[in-house]
Amino acid sequence: MKPNILIIEDEDKIARVLQLELEHEGYSPQHAKDGREGLDMALSQSWDMILLDIMLPELNGLEVLRRMRQNGSQAPVILLTARDTIPDRVSGLDQGANDYITKPFAIEELLARIRNLLRMTANQPHTEAGTPSHHDEELRIDALIMNIRTRQVSRDGQPIELTPKEFDLLGYLVSHTGEVLSREQILSEVWGYGFIGDTNVVDVYIRYLRQKVDQGFPCKLIHTLRGVGYLVKECDTAT
Repeated sequence: MKPNILIIEDEDKIARVLQLELEHEGYSPQHAKDGREGLDMALSQSWDMILLDIMLPELNGLEVLRRMRQNGSQAPVILLTARDTIPDRVSGLDQGANDYITKPFAIEELLARIRNLLRMTANQPHTEAGTPSHHDEELRIDALIMNIRTRQVSRDGQPIELTPKEFDLLGYLVSHTGEVLSREQILSEVWGYGFIGDTNVVDVYIRYLRQKVDQGFPCKLIHTLRGVGYLVKECDTAT
């Protein structure tokens, strides 16, 4: 069967070009012209891929994505965005996007990203990307406790509020305590796809985690190996 792809895009010319190119490549595309129609279509059936513009009438793309994930849709999503700042990209990825491409884009690059993401999702087990692969309900390091089932985090008894992607990142780091992890490894494992783009997204999330997990504590859990990557390690009780 042909992979079915939903295009949620309000610019008719872009949508038409995408439909023609996807049909030529052997996909089965459908088009929604605004965010509300796109959300209804996204939740009404199973999709192999969704191409989602951010700037949409009715509901913007990030709100569409948030409601999709809230309603249990795990369809792979590539954001189409004219916004190229790190906070905008982080916001989209944190809502559950799998990849993004900035406008204007070359159709060949978008097709390559679609092929790559379809390949990655086809090879993934049916578990949420970034969730630590273990059977314990808790991850612990020193006085930091992560409850995998409830997704609650505390340190020294103080609750720590994390976004879903911050939780996934911290869980990945803690489940590999003592290991140095490169930015590329983190992107691949936490976001669950072959990321093509700026690894500064990882640096932004690490900064967020440090502010929430390490700030105000004498012992720092998250460490940087300049030019290599990041690791979480136990506190040195001798110091």
